[in-house]
Amino acid sequence: MRVVLRIGGSVVASPINPELIVEYVEVIKELKKQGHELVVVVGGGELARELISVAKRMGLKESEQDEIAISASRIFAQLFLKKVGKIGCPAIPASLKDVRNCLEKGQMAVMGGLRSGMTTDSVAALVTKEIGADILVKATNQDGIYSKDPAKHSDAVKIDHLTIKELSKVFSETKHKAGIHQIIDPEAVKILRTCKLKIAVVNGYDPNNVLLAVDGKPVGTLIETV
Repeated sequence: MRVVLRIGGSVVASPINPELIVEYVEVIKELKKQGHELVVVVGGGELARELISVAKRMGLKESEQDEIAISASRIFAQLFLKKVGKIGCPAIPASLKDVRNCLEKGQMAVMGGLRSGMTTDSVAALVTKEIGADILVKATNQDGIYSKDPAKHSDAVKIDHLTIKELSKVFSETKHKAGIHQIIDPEAVKILRTCKLKIAVVNGYDPNNVLLAVDGKPVGTLIETV
């Protein structure tokens, strides 16, 4: 099975949690041991957003703010890559071609952002489409997708299952902007609409949820694209 794992910066990088990163590395190794082809996309979390704020105060353009955030996400990707060792490609992919080459060598790819105007969610979506992934797992700081933002609304209800078309109705943001903070970026949703796969949004504070999602167990929120 081809698996794309999107690990939110809100989980491992806000604040930086080295112990949790190590736990994820063990999960990643287990997935590889099970025979899955794997691409991991890591976000920059609070560090990326703080640097965006600094860049904005310095008067840098939004595209330049994005470039700073990409650099932050790649730092976290490097932490993962160094820890996974030989099963990972030796360098952080800078293009979709790099990702393909990595998988063709039988290795896994660990990456951050790719280019300005695109969140790591969108990167994960593009990778998903490029390699024809069977499942995209998003490890986030919530138990799944809710009817409203549970941090702001006490009456928010967790949704166990929905379609990709229904997903857009749940979110408040409809277009990309530097530092956007939403469970799945709207631009990523547009890309995923063109794919045929399963998407699982799970609580990322327990890395074992990723294993459950890949194994088809009911966990978090399952999104069907067809």
